[in-house]
This record gives sequence, structure tokens and C-alpha cells, in this order.
Amino acid sequence: MVKTASTMQSLGSTAPDFSLLSTESSTVARQDFAGSPLLVMFMCNHCPFVKHVAPELAQLARDYQPRGIAIVGINSNDAATHPEDSPERMVHEAEERGYTFPYLYDEDQSVAKAYHAACTPDFFLYDKNHRLVYRGQLDSSRPGNGIPVTGADLRAALDALLANQPLPQKQIPSIGCNIKWQAGNEPEYFNSAGVKA
Repeated sequence: MVKTASTMQSLGSTAPDFSLLSTESSTVARQDFAGSPLLVMFMCNHCPFVKHVAPELAQLARDYQPRGIAIVGINSNDAATHPEDSPERMVHEAEERGYTFPYLYDEDQSVAKAYHAACTPDFFLYDKNHRLVYRGQLDSSRPGNGIPVTGADLRAALDALLANQPLPQKQIPSIGCNIKWQAGNEPEYFNSAGVKA
């Protein structure tokens, strides 16, 4: 397990397009959520960091989807090297966790690269025009640190967005397992300061 941090992309950047197959065997695209705020979560099945927060991800969706937030989960891990993250296992994971959001598989990892996603979980919140307003951690809880999982940071951002209030200026990178890139497919990311992430 390699601890990896979010690349912290520039706020105001536009959500890249995606069109991916869901665990429901339907294709889900970014334009399906036109006019709605959009939360994109890069996640997977096997990562201890995702397992740690999975119940909160399910609860967060139940709390915010009825309030008009569109939510998708995207798994970009290489299923050849990590079969626990295969599309078939994703179906069972979504059912067992009670995920109410589309859980999508990014087979060629192009969507993760477009978003500069680096870890699982990695969160990107966009306003109704799909401009980035928050990227960073769910909350300060990590496996083994004894801090309860509350979703405090992301919930504060969601609440501010829904209330048309300024979003938190202090945004702390998410930490998780690195995305499991296919051999030879590892990206080189640079953060908003132009420094290699």
C-alpha cells in the first residue's frame, strides 16, 4: 500500500467529460448531469482507505442526492493486477454497501488521467456549471488514527455550495492508496503550482 495524496487541481477548472459503464450495465456520462452540481469520487473495492469510509460514502449519497447533488463513483484500478476491483466485484460491492450513486469502471484509465486523480478515495466537487469548487479529503479520519469518520470537510463544502455561500478556502488533500495504473500507463501529474505531484 502506497500512501498517495490528491494532486489538488486548480479551482475553477472544468470537469472533464466521461462516458463509462456502470454496475447497472448502463452508460453514464458527465452531460447526464448538466445543470446539477456534481461530485466525482475516485474509489475502488479493495483499498483500506476506501473501506474505512465506505459507509459514510453511502450515507453522504443518501443525504445529498435528494438535495440535488449528482454523485458518481469511478474505479480506475487495473483489474488485471487487482481482481478485487473487477467490474464483476464492483456490482457486489455496490449492492453490499448500498451505494445509490452510479459506480463506474474506467477500464483504460483515461478518465482518471483527465481528472488528475491520484488516490483512492479522491474527491472532486463541481458547481452546476461543472467548475471545480472543492478537491480534497472527506475528513481527517484515516485507518487506525482513531478519528471518527464524519465526512466533515466534504459535507461543509457541499453545504456551502447548496447555500450559495463561499466554499472553505482551506482544502486539505485526500490521502489514500495510489491508483493501480496499468504497466506503462502511469501518468506524470503537476499540481496547480506547476510542481510534479
